[in-house]
Amino acid sequence: MALPFRWIFTGIVLGASFLIFAANAIGQIQVVAASTEEPSFSAPAETLAPPGESAESAPSAESAPAESAPAAQEEAKSSGDGNCEVSPRFPEAVYRWCDLITHYANENGLDPDLVAALIVQESGGKPDAYSRSGAVGLMQVMPRDGIAAGFHCVNGPCFASRPSMAELYDPEFNIRYGTRMLAGLISKRGSVRDGLMAYGPMNVGYSYADKVLAITNASAIKAGVGWARG
Repeated sequence: MALPFRWIFTGIVLGASFLIFAANAIGQIQVVAASTEEPSFSAPAETLAPPGESAESAPSAESAPAESAPAAQEEAKSSGDGNCEVSPRFPEAVYRWCDLITHYANENGLDPDLVAALIVQESGGKPDAYSRSGAVGLMQVMPRDGIAAGFHCVNGPCFASRPSMAELYDPEFNIRYGTRMLAGLISKRGSVRDGLMAYGPMNVGYSYADKVLAITNASAIKAGVGWARG
């Protein structure tokens, strides 16, 4: 005996409603599972630049002219152990952080001149430097807040475990954290050049690393090589 049409119609509606309910329930389970996973981007790690940003496209300015050693030494930051192993031919704006650079470079097995060169490249020695991608301070470290909070990796904010902007604006904290991060990248990548490439902007190859290595050479400082991010 044929079923009444209204029974058939009612069965179709109920079946469709069940399928929609099941699909929504599965989707909610997937969202909850994804939100509880730990982020795969851990710190210290490479700086994540905005799409399309590169060392060539970032705002830049020529580094400050080199100052004489006596003038720079008089204004050197009096913190750390007071020891200075940075070349006096670096600009005064960078050389004044000499003892902090020396202390934390040595603590992390880095050449103090390499750290000074990175600071020339990143901030020009300005502790309040803030880039358009959200990097902060002397070594331009990405914090967990500010603009940097808007960068999301597969499992959440990319820089959630990083220090705050307030912490990174402190010169000593910034150099301590930045040198540790750089040393970790060099160890992980197997060479200074590869570590610098990981520290710098994405998708620029070795151009950033080679600029920092060139600045490390005292003759490059004399020639005015290097630029500071805006």
